[in-house]
Amino acid sequence: MARNVEFNEDEAIQKAMEVFWKKGYNGASVRNLTDAMNINSSSLYNTVGDKHQLFVKCIRNYTQGRMRDALAHAGNIKSPLKAIINYINDAVNTILYNNDSCLAIKTTFEVAASDPDVQAVLKEDNDFTHKFLLDLINRAIQAKEIDADTDAETLTDFIIMMFTGWHESYILHKNPIKIKKMAKYLISQISN
Repeated sequence: MARNVEFNEDEAIQKAMEVFWKKGYNGASVRNLTDAMNINSSSLYNTVGDKHQLFVKCIRNYTQGRMRDALAHAGNIKSPLKAIINYINDAVNTILYNNDSCLAIKTTFEVAASDPDVQAVLKEDNDFTHKFLLDLINRAIQAKEIDADTDAETLTDFIIMMFTGWHESYILHKNPIKIKKMAKYLISQISN
């Protein structure tokens, strides 16, 4: 009788996520994933499901972690403007100093256009980011840290689009000074 392989699913998901991060969805084979997770393919299918189900779990795990981190980090800062500035600087640090960059952006361009499950997870992440930043911007306007005439909705959309553009720019040019200058300029434009 075959014995079931016991494993820590959270750790296994983290290891699989690292494979997807490096190889992308299309580049990661089931063998790459099971090797990294230290399980056999039947254990994968019996516990998590197929490669697609594993990928959706990994993306959901990644985006939920980002949401928790953003809320925790911003919760420790009294000034809404400082929380926005820290959020922008955190995005810059991810782009410049995290070898794997942003899994959500990578996944958006590789898979989301043709995969409704992945698209739904990434839309939820984007909706969270939008609501999170919009709330901070509205609070900063109320605190007179950002000009009262600012269109909070447009500024929120603009900041989110900047992150995507910076990722693309860094992938193509590998110029950290350029990214830092753009972030500094953005911060100067939103600050009173």
